[in-house]
Amino acid sequence: MERISGVSCTVGESPTWSAADNAWFWVDIPARRVWRMDGASGATRYWDNAEMVACVAAKSGGGLIAGMETGLFSLTLDAEPSASAFKLAAPASGLGDGMRFNDGRCDRQGRFWAGTMFMDMSAARAVGQLYRYDAQRGISAPFVSELLTQNGTAFSPDGRTMYLSDSHPQRRMVWAFDYDIADGVPSNRRVFADMSSHTGRPDGAAVDADGCYWICANDGGCLLRFTPDGKLDRRLDVPMLKPSMCAFGGKDLDTLLVTSIVSGKPEDAEWGGAVLLLRPGVQGVAETPFGA
Repeated sequence: MERISGVSCTVGESPTWSAADNAWFWVDIPARRVWRMDGASGATRYWDNAEMVACVAAKSGGGLIAGMETGLFSLTLDAEPSASAFKLAAPASGLGDGMRFNDGRCDRQGRFWAGTMFMDMSAARAVGQLYRYDAQRGISAPFVSELLTQNGTAFSPDGRTMYLSDSHPQRRMVWAFDYDIADGVPSNRRVFADMSSHTGRPDGAAVDADGCYWICANDGGCLLRFTPDGKLDRRLDVPMLKPSMCAFGGKDLDTLLVTSIVSGKPEDAEWGGAVLLLRPGVQGVAETPFGA
């Protein structure tokens, strides 16, 4: 396990590996910040943004696509201290006060999936929705509605299963869907893992080459790996209380980068907000850049 030095995030989220850049990217949501770490040197830098950035994915041809407070944006990360942001789309109904995008990821065909949430989780407002975006069709109507805290979006290695979680304390659920890879349409929603039977809440996730689903157990201090049939087969403890999302990357896709959230609890003071690199002994699946 390696802690990335000089980095502490209030709400670290959305790690992603870009093979084209040989680099990791992730965000610190309330800081409105996008981080980058070079895969060769380990050097880090960040870019500030006018809005909170909640999720990112690499774009074919360079830059990032991001889910932010008012919609989906294309981000250009250049020599300036702030990213250049171009708005691509927003839900037809708008996001509304107190809303923002949350978790997002590209499917295996390069379409971007991202969901929304009401930021004050204590209000428990089930107004979050899940959207698909591609350049040809734009942003979709919501495919899933009445989410409290949308999270855990991931796709099986063959792209034919889509995963989605709701990490709110009142839900703690992970679902699986059949996924039409030609049209980008999920169907046959079913419970994949009821996290009320496990430790923590299901936050961000990744899928390995065996088709197993790794979920960050927020408040549980661990990562849990579920087999494709929904059976828990491994627990990987981490030193921070609130791991938030994980992603496979590195040259051989055998490294997990794990972000975390500051809990404010004394026992978590040293590690809360840390970003870690782990080698779990399995390989991941290369992420498809947006628009590829």
